[in-house]
Amino acid sequence: MDPYFDLYAVISFSEDGTEVEEAYAVTRGLPFGFQFKVGKFRSSFGRLNAQHPHAWDFANQPLVYKVFLGDDGLLEKGVQLNWLAPTPFYLLFGAEVLQGENEQSFGTEGFEVGDVKVGDTKKPNLYLGFVKTSFDVGNLSFLTGLSFATGHSRVYHLYADHPHAFAGKTKLYGFDLTAKYMIDSYRYISLQGEYLYRDQKGTKYEYDGSTLETDELKKKQGGFYTQLVFKFDRRWRAGVQYNLINKNDQNNLPAYYAMLEYSPTEFSRIRFQVGQNRAFFHDGKRKTVNEFILQFNFAIGAHGAHPF
Repeated sequence: MDPYFDLYAVISFSEDGTEVEEAYAVTRGLPFGFQFKVGKFRSSFGRLNAQHPHAWDFANQPLVYKVFLGDDGLLEKGVQLNWLAPTPFYLLFGAEVLQGENEQSFGTEGFEVGDVKVGDTKKPNLYLGFVKTSFDVGNLSFLTGLSFATGHSRVYHLYADHPHAFAGKTKLYGFDLTAKYMIDSYRYISLQGEYLYRDQKGTKYEYDGSTLETDELKKKQGGFYTQLVFKFDRRWRAGVQYNLINKNDQNNLPAYYAMLEYSPTEFSRIRFQVGQNRAFFHDGKRKTVNEFILQFNFAIGAHGAHPF
């Protein structure tokens, strides 16, 4: 075992092939409470982004994460520097410099719309900072944090075969809070929530095949999720989650979910989830999507503990 570095790699397999999801090195013992990470990793922005999907309390991603950061979240190549303050409670400060390739809010690749060509952004493109703290009050534990990310944006989408694009700058703010009350060594009640706010400024491009429209864009969006999870037995959990995009061109876009989960062992989990997504649009019209999900997770081999 190397006394100075730990090396982690996560390789995902799918029908389309294999992909290096994460691969990074992290220091083990820098002085004065510092830690350095380099490679491809999940950003520590917010609460949920750093977690792998199998560690989530619900089968799908919260609505605000999907809208602002896409299916993969902030999964980037870059560096991270953390400092654990010498306080009697947990207090962590961190900064990241990342490539900024997230196609939902940032992006680095230029595009061409009509006769207008927009160049690539310079890399690294994304700069991020956060502070996180945790403390206990009897059997009640709190974990909370503030996050901020800023970078240039190159976003390109096709709607009905017509290109829509944005070039400018994006700022992303996040606040998260988790409170967990331990009833005994197995049972607990956990309340978790995050609020994300996105501020975009730049130029939007729309091309219908004959006419190119360019307009100045100043767009402010916000949304949150909150969830309550009750572990009422050693092997059983139940929970509800409420999602809302409350600041947008289309205000009040909600989604609701409920789940029941059984874990036969510490290596396996069976989850049934129902929900309704009222934030889905098709051909410019809102469509209500009812969801029924049966999920099975199974872990093989050594596996590190999941975060609090």
